Amino acid sequence: MPTYKAPLRDVRFLMNEVFDYPAHFKTLSNGELADPDTVDMILDGAADFCENVLAPLNQSGDDEGCTFDNGDVKTPKGFKEAYDQFIQGGWQGLSYPEEFGGQNLPQSLNLIKAEMMGTANWSFQMYPGLSIGCMNTILQFGTEEQKNTYMPHLVAGTWSGTMCLTEPQCGTDLGQVKTKAEPNADGSYNISGTKIFISAGEHDLTENIIHIVLARLPDAPAGTRGISLFIVPKFMPTADGGIGERNPVTCGSIEHKMGIRASATAVLNFEEATGYLIGEVNKGLHAMFTFMNTARIGTAIQGVSHAELSFQGALPYAKDRMSMRALSGKKEPEKVADAIIHHADVRRMLLTQKAIAEGGRSMIYYAAQLADKMTDALMAGDDAKYEEYDDKLGFYTPILKGFLTEMGLEAANHGMQVYGGHGYIKEWGMEQIVRDARISTLYEGTTGIQALDLLGRKVLLSSKGKVVASYTTEILKFCGQHARNKYMRRFIWDLTKVCTQWGILTTRIMLTARKDRDIVSSAAVDYLMFSGYAMMAYFWAQQAAVASEKLEKGGKEEADFYKAKIKVADFYFDRLLPRAQGHAEAMVNPSRGLTSLKAEHFSFDY
Repeated sequence: MPTYKAPLRDVRFLMNEVFDYPAHFKTLSNGELADPDTVDMILDGAADFCENVLAPLNQSGDDEGCTFDNGDVKTPKGFKEAYDQFIQGGWQGLSYPEEFGGQNLPQSLNLIKAEMMGTANWSFQMYPGLSIGCMNTILQFGTEEQKNTYMPHLVAGTWSGTMCLTEPQCGTDLGQVKTKAEPNADGSYNISGTKIFISAGEHDLTENIIHIVLARLPDAPAGTRGISLFIVPKFMPTADGGIGERNPVTCGSIEHKMGIRASATAVLNFEEATGYLIGEVNKGLHAMFTFMNTARIGTAIQGVSHAELSFQGALPYAKDRMSMRALSGKKEPEKVADAIIHHADVRRMLLTQKAIAEGGRSMIYYAAQLADKMTDALMAGDDAKYEEYDDKLGFYTPILKGFLTEMGLEAANHGMQVYGGHGYIKEWGMEQIVRDARISTLYEGTTGIQALDLLGRKVLLSSKGKVVASYTTEILKFCGQHARNKYMRRFIWDLTKVCTQWGILTTRIMLTARKDRDIVSSAAVDYLMFSGYAMMAYFWAQQAAVASEKLEKGGKEEADFYKAKIKVADFYFDRLLPRAQGHAEAMVNPSRGLTSLKAEHFSFDY
């Protein structure tokens, strides 16, 4: 069973040396609260909670799963006690306003904490994680009364939140939503319908659950233009902030899933349940994207988390397991065989895991700074700045979610492969990581949906390719700054080539789409993966640049750490970045290769 150790040296390397979080915090209105001592205390406290409370429940939670009994859901043994400790530690309110009981620290610290929690126990992280999106939605779009009613309990963690989008007949295509919202004379609404795949939709961890629900008013326009958003509590809040009568929201069942079995995924039935409009009528989808963007970044973290945990599980085994001799000669002559870590193919898998975990972490931590700036602009009422950072994060989000979850799943599979046949055996814990990781490429929008969002909406429709040009210009500026660094020359050359190619591919697809509309769909996933490999290359180059600078200055104390950074960057550029070329060749092929076979000719019965 893998034991989790928070990678605090790498976390601090990124925060303090690569992205200069101390300077970043000084630019934020609430940044003075995130002084170095406070940040260190948070990192150490989160690591202790994750290593000693959450990680030991990961495998037992998977073994036991959640139980369903006539509408009630019970989480596995130890989860309620762990959640109570989570509340007592004030972890849920880390990045929320003091007026609601929070600590008003930057959002990035909450994301960094979430990565640790998710790596230690992703199923547990799902419960407070869904509440974050609920809080963000109420904070941005709720009325003052709604904020005062719900935020203090959500911030404290005594109430939790959900996101209720999917219905039996529709998932991504939310224009098909059928849940009804009938207006009442008192300004409330009766919500009726069924929602499925609702993570943390029912459980025993909190005294109340606040559902954020998409539904239609009777006179709503068809399609996505006619969707509104509602707050529907499990128990009605009382005037004094307590718990009132039960709202007719019932759990019909929970799903029997491949992975994250300790996280309850519920079918919820709304039977004229009382709900309250949040945001504007028929503009619920706009408000819901606040929730969705939060959830998508959270899911991107899942890719990093599973890569990290699988690496931590595979590395000790690779050092201990003896099998055959290394091809280059005996490495441990006093033993019957060499440890498998001396075999090049095993190293390929371990280095792939490490490159994905540490490269993905750097991508997340940079995005977290954008989230800080966006939140700061929102709180200040600076609409122009908010839109600027929202657009930047909007470009990142589908790449982070789509690319990192695909890579995280690959890393999880490598960890299982390192164990050989033992990896397939449940007791070792490696196959659980694969099962848990598999959902990450599916929920909050599949990889294909993320790809369409990136290429179709963000790159072609919204910006006409300018967003890629702007981002590659940033990378090329970095290349110019480091072109004379002897450690960086190969990275700079490859980055320059991939940036140029990124722009050419974007233009080529844009021109092809004028005659071949299906090219956008047929090229989208390859375009997303190419973008992900290019983006991760940039972040590995940034880490290598800092590491080489430290070595040049004679940093002997941690020379091994910095040398390892450069070696892993070398591996990424040698072995992983070249994959982008396969995606480049595939994406520009005409769509007819996918569309020429008629639907009726797809058959298994010949």
